[in-house]
Formats: sequence, C-alpha cells, structure tokens
Amino acid sequence: MTEAAIEKENKQIARQYKELLRISYQTLTDDDKKLIRYAFDTAVDAHKDQRRKSGEAYIFHPIAVAKIVASEIGLDATSIAAALLHDVVEDTKYTRGDIEKMFGETVAKIVDGLTKISSLKKDKDVSQQAENFRKMLLTLNDDVRVIIIKIADRLHNMQTMDAMRPDKQVKIASETLYIYAPLAHRIGLYNIKTELEDLGLKYTEPEVYQDILTKIKESKEEQDAYIKEFSKVIEDSLDKEDLDYDIKGRPKSIYSINRKIKTQNISFDEIYDKFAIRIIYRSDPSQEKFLAWKIYSIVTDHFRPNPTRLRDWISSPKSTGYEALHITVMGPKGRWVEVQIRSERMNEIAEKGYAAHYKYKQGAENKEERGFEEWVTRLQEALESPDVNAVDFVEQFKLNLYSKEIFVFTPQGDLKSLPKGSTPLDFAFSIHTEIGIHTRGARVNNKLVPLSHELKSGDQVEIITSDNAKPNVNWLDYANTARARAKIKSSLKDEKKEIAEEGKAVLARKLKAQKIQFNEKSINELVVFFNLKTSLDLFYRVGIGKIDNKMLKDFASSRSNSLVSYFKSKIKKPYVSTDLDKEEITAKYDQLVFGKEEEKLEYKLSNCCNPIPGDNVFGFISVNDGLKVHKKDCPNALQLQSNYAYRIIQAKWIDSSQQDFRAVINLQGIDNLGLVSEITQEISSNLHVNMKNLNFDSSDGVFSGRITLVVKNNNILNTIIQRLKKINGIDKVSRE
Repeated sequence: MTEAAIEKENKQIARQYKELLRISYQTLTDDDKKLIRYAFDTAVDAHKDQRRKSGEAYIFHPIAVAKIVASEIGLDATSIAAALLHDVVEDTKYTRGDIEKMFGETVAKIVDGLTKISSLKKDKDVSQQAENFRKMLLTLNDDVRVIIIKIADRLHNMQTMDAMRPDKQVKIASETLYIYAPLAHRIGLYNIKTELEDLGLKYTEPEVYQDILTKIKESKEEQDAYIKEFSKVIEDSLDKEDLDYDIKGRPKSIYSINRKIKTQNISFDEIYDKFAIRIIYRSDPSQEKFLAWKIYSIVTDHFRPNPTRLRDWISSPKSTGYEALHITVMGPKGRWVEVQIRSERMNEIAEKGYAAHYKYKQGAENKEERGFEEWVTRLQEALESPDVNAVDFVEQFKLNLYSKEIFVFTPQGDLKSLPKGSTPLDFAFSIHTEIGIHTRGARVNNKLVPLSHELKSGDQVEIITSDNAKPNVNWLDYANTARARAKIKSSLKDEKKEIAEEGKAVLARKLKAQKIQFNEKSINELVVFFNLKTSLDLFYRVGIGKIDNKMLKDFASSRSNSLVSYFKSKIKKPYVSTDLDKEEITAKYDQLVFGKEEEKLEYKLSNCCNPIPGDNVFGFISVNDGLKVHKKDCPNALQLQSNYAYRIIQAKWIDSSQQDFRAVINLQGIDNLGLVSEITQEISSNLHVNMKNLNFDSSDGVFSGRITLVVKNNNILNTIIQRLKKINGIDKVSRE
C-alpha cells in the first residue's frame, strides 16, 4: 500500500473511533472513555498486520462490532471495550493473562468467553455442532454479555460476507438462522433478529430473497403514500388531544414475508399485513398505560379493529421485557394495517432488549432483568441435566425459542409463562419439582383434565397432589418442557433403583433356596443368561416379578450342567456379534406397541428405511402386506402421511419391563360389610398395580365385581388373584 493510502486508512480508523463514542447509547464518563481508548489502541496494535478477505484493515471489524454493541444494543463501556478486543486473544500475540492485567477480570472473562466460542470446531457432524452450541450457551453462566457481543460479531460478519466463497456463505447463514437469530429474538433484540433473518435468507435462498426485495421496492412508493394517508387521519385526532408522539411506517421483513408465503401457501400480493405503523408517544411513567389505551381508542374510532388480532403486551409483558399494544385494523381500500403502540421507554426496550434496563433501572423489580434472569436459570437447568443428550437439547432449546409463549394463572392468580404446547405436568414442574413429582391430577378452569391436556393462554391451572403419586413412563409423552422431562427421567431412574434394591434382596433369598451363592460371579452369569446389560436390569426385573422362580430354576439347572453351560457360551457369542447393533438397543427398547392403547399387533419392518428398536416410527396399514413399520424420517414418510393419513397408526418402541398391561378380573362371593374395602386395600397394597375401573354389585346377599387392573406382568396378576381368593367371603376369582 502507498503512504497516501495508509494515511487515508488511518484517518478513516480515527473517524470510526470518534463515531463510536458519539453514537454510544449509554452516557460515557471520562473513565469510560479512557477504558475504550485503551482497548481501541490495544486492538489497533494487535491487528496492525491483519487484513480481511475484502482487503480492508482487520481493525474495522472489531470497531464495527463495538459500534453495534454501543448503539444498536446499547451496552456499557465494559462491553464496548470487550467488543473491541474480542479477536485479540484468538488471533494475535496477546494472552488472556495480558488482557486481565491491562483491563481487569470482567473484560478478560468476556473476551475469554468469546475466544472459547470461536475456537469451537464448526465442520463437525450435527451432534458435534449441537454439543458446541451447548458449550456456547454455558458461557451465559459467566456473563450474558458474551452472547450479546457474539450476536453483534455475527451480525457484522453477515453484513460483510460478499467476499467469501458461496459454500462458506451458505454454511454461516444456515448457522445464523439456526442459532443466532432465535437467540437474538429471545434476548429481545428484535431489530437485530430481523436483520439476521433477512441476511440469512439472502445467502441460503438468494433467488427468493431478490424476488421479494424487488417486489417490495416496486410497491414502496404506493406503500409510502398509503401509510401517509392512513397516518394523517390518526395524526389529526392525536394532535387534538395534545399528545407528544411520532408515527413511523414499518416495512415487514423479507424473511417474515417469505415465511408467510410458504406456510400459508399464498402469493406476495395476498399478504394482507405488509403495512405496519408504529406510534411512539412520550409520557411520564404514571401516565404510560393510560395513554396507550387512549391512543388505542383513538385509532379504533377511525378504523375497525380485528378483535382476534389484539395483543396486549402492556398488561402481560413478554419474558424478554417487551411491552406494547398491537392491533390490526381495516384501513382504507379494505387493507389490513398493523398498528403498534409503544411509549418511548417501551420502544427502547423493544429495540435494545436486555440492555435498555440500564437506562430505566428499577432495581430488582425491573421486569426486563427479571425475565432474562428467569430465562437464564431455566436454560441453566436444562444445560446441567446429564440426561439430555446434545442433539435433543438443541432441538428442545430451539423449540422453546421459536415457540410462542402462553400465559397461565395459578389458583392464587399469579401469572406464569410457559412455551406453547405445555401441559399441566409442565406447569407443575415449573412451580416446583416436588409438586411435579407428586402430581395426581389437574383442574383447568375448575374442570378436571387429563395430564396430557394442552394449556392455552388465560387458563387457570390447579395441580392436585398426593404423597403416593409418582411419575410413570407415560408422563414423558405428556410433558414437553426440558425441565419437566429431565425431572421425570431422573425420578423414574430413582424408582427403578428402589425396586432393584428390593429385587436384590429377593434374588439373594431365591438363589440361596437353589443352593447358589449370591456373589459377583453368579450375578454376572445371570446377566448373561437373561441377555441383559447390567446387574441393575437383573435386580429390577426380579423386583417387578418379570424373572420368576421357574426362570431361576432354569438358570440353576443350566449352571449345574457344565456341558450345557459350555455349549450355551459357544452358541451365544455368534448371536451377539452378528446382531450387535440391535442387541445394544434392544436392551432398552425390545417391544413395539401401536395406537393410543399401546396394543401389540403383528407387523413387518419396511425395507425402504429399515427401522431398528429405539427409532422414532409409525405404522402404515398396507393393502397386501398388512401393518408395515416406517421410520418417521423415512424418504416415503411425507408422501404416506399426506396421501394416506387415514391408514397411519401411532407406534413406538418401549422397554417391555416398563410396559403396563390391562387385565380384567371378575369376583363372586357372599356380601358382607367391609368386603369392598378389603378388596381394594389388598390391590392397592401391591406396589406395582393400578386400578383403572371398579364395578361392584350386590343382590340378595350375593356379591359380584369386575375390576380393570394395570399390571407389569402375568406373575403380579396371578399373585393378586391368589391373595383375593383368600379374602373371607370371596368364592371365585377369574380373569376375563
């Protein structure tokens, strides 16, 4: 580069630095300015020999990120300094220790968090990427500013991606849409989220992006004229009321237009709310709410509102702290217009998200801070749960990010926010783990509902608890939030351990009766004999009666005959090695059940996707081949589900030891006082049995009854039948 060019570049760098100070959202003290200057000088020195792909000096990138952090997001001087230094440890001779000595622990911690994220390897398979994402979210625990600066860094990279190879562009854009846009949305950075989505679309689907962009430009003049005409009517009325306000037209984002075109299968011209205006009014805090509804009243005096499209985020702010009134009204020429009503304070929170609370500090009562803290806590719990694998975690996290929130009330009238699709179980666990674990039932708006009932905004939910209630495997089908699922899994594991403890004692007694020593050697032999994975599985199956006396006798006789034992080991090994994959999974999922009633039916596994135990599957009733089982992500699944939905049947793999079966027993006898109580007492005293249905009838001193039971297996059922026969007055007990 010539000297003139270098001088020109240096002037440009100095100009950018001055602009950075000028556009800062926070008021900067002299100490703040010193800190930022020191960070700026350090960054300039560290990156002096580096250039970006476009050819410009590398320092322009950290300055640009710092500008986004300072003005768009509105963070403090510490964050601006960290943004300037965010690539220094990763790319230059400076170490974390140097940064800590020069700028203190906080800045060093943030820079270190950003360095860790950058050093995560990106070119890995999905589960590795998911694991990286999980690690990245763990940095939330250190300092939330790490994530916010990372979002700003990603925004600037997206804005300056033209010089990159097309495959790199697509990869970075996809990751942005998958991770960074929903994160920005959750933190409340709506402007940045919109820009990230639009830029993501620009590189992942360039033709679609250009097509919509062109159409927006073509209709811009007409749109501006329309918004002007619409606004004029409202302005005249607002002026009469002496209100201090601004009205701005707001174009809908390209990404959201495209999403509407796809999801609603409509054309660009058919999207009715491309028009949006924002009324931003100035007011002191005590008048804020009153004025919002006053403006609402003025707007709806002139234009008819769509009652289903009113969103009152002022009475119930979103968990990001977002507050506003949204209404959709019928404007001139029969077109729908969305009107957003916000105070200046609400507008800043909407644009700056988490950071705006610095300006409007209300101590711990600050809704923005509290909402974000709650979210971080919820996220932290999910991250720390050892039961959730990384891919499930990311999917669950994305689900929670993208899903709309619903607001439900406790019996005392407190408001709780949950992801859309939540059930009473999710609600119970969101209040307290103990309430969740002991849930017996739920009332929604004073009516008893099943635990699988989907909650809606505005529902009042009351959880009925019982000390004896405990989670069962079906609860995993009813719960949707990461927290509830993790707690249920953990409780089921604990219960399995308790039953296994009982089973261990039972097994020791039964082996003694067979004159077999209860030691590690015999336990290992039993595990192999019953084709299990661990001793815990063995004790558990003994505990629930799945392994009974007869089976243990078979084991004893095979053991006493060394020849049989020798052949058995010879025969077993090839079996394991030829079918190893399936063997590993079948230890957990060894039975396929169909429909809501979880029936066992004859089926065939389809050749097109070769499902194995543990896969997500569905059943398809074919014309010639009976019931065929396909994986949910089978290449033919979409076509089958859309063309032959009536032939699809729910299916899932289960662990047969966890499976419950229905059985109906009939009783006959002589009626006497307390007989019914004795029967129910006998059944409920058995650990692993549930009564679903009771029907008792007494006529002329003769008693008959019909009970539907849910049991783990045949052995338990037979035990109960034998015990019921011993009750005084019972003459006959038979199974239907």
